[in-house]
Amino acid sequence: MYLRIRHATTYRYAEPVQFGPHRLMLRPRDSFDLRVVDTALTITPRARLRWMHDAYGNSVAVANFDAPSDTLDIVSELVIQRFGSALPRSEVEAETAVTGVAYSPAENAVLQPYLDLAAADPDGVLDQWLADFSARIGQGSGHLLRDLAHAIYTGLSYAVRYDEGTQHPADTIRGGSGSCRDYAWLFIELARRLGFAARFVTGYIHDRTMAGGNLVSAVGLTHAWADVFIPSDGWVEFDPTNDLVADRQLLRVAVARVPEDASPVSGSYTGRAGSFLGLSVGVSIEQAELVG
Repeated sequence: MYLRIRHATTYRYAEPVQFGPHRLMLRPRDSFDLRVVDTALTITPRARLRWMHDAYGNSVAVANFDAPSDTLDIVSELVIQRFGSALPRSEVEAETAVTGVAYSPAENAVLQPYLDLAAADPDGVLDQWLADFSARIGQGSGHLLRDLAHAIYTGLSYAVRYDEGTQHPADTIRGGSGSCRDYAWLFIELARRLGFAARFVTGYIHDRTMAGGNLVSAVGLTHAWADVFIPSDGWVEFDPTNDLVADRQLLRVAVARVPEDASPVSGSYTGRAGSFLGLSVGVSIEQAELVG
């Protein structure tokens, strides 16, 4: 399946401002399940780009600007080929909720940052949610992580949030709602409390309507989900927002230990207080036919 992705981000200001360096995480890395066929990055005002790999191995473009402007346009265009993801083959026993998953010493050495908790839970909100969830494990599918994603999918109300940042997982539970990034972050912190190595993933999701399935998450925006490392299966994708597991409609761009390390666009500007007027993001994805 070939897909053409256009991701446009526009910042508007009341007057010209000076932009600091911007980090752009908009280009996926090639793998067995996703291949980058073509890519283009257009930035206005003109920027000097320096490419690098960050600590996670993500492709990052650092943009530096000379001229001030009242508008910053960043347009990423990709053509990718998406193959099937790695579906989990092994059963994850219900007892894992008590005993924890068994990683080898070599795996533990690499996975430790993704095992460490990053969201404090002083009031025990997450622990209580997990206790209630564990009491219902016998009524599930027999795969702990599938059931965990499904419980979030059915237990919360999806809401588009345009403000920056990610909710604390406890706030998502208390409020009973969240965006895709809130769902993903909640799933990750719960999975870590069950002893799994989990990481945050940003990217896009292709509209599944033609395939007979409906998305919960909004089309035309970026998307977020989780990876969990399962022994003998490796990193497996879980999307609690849409109740998907290793679905080829998930189009990965970047991974990180915490959400703020995987922001598609981040940067700064210097200008008068109140200069910032707003941000708009638009994502379009369509099937592409390559000739030759």
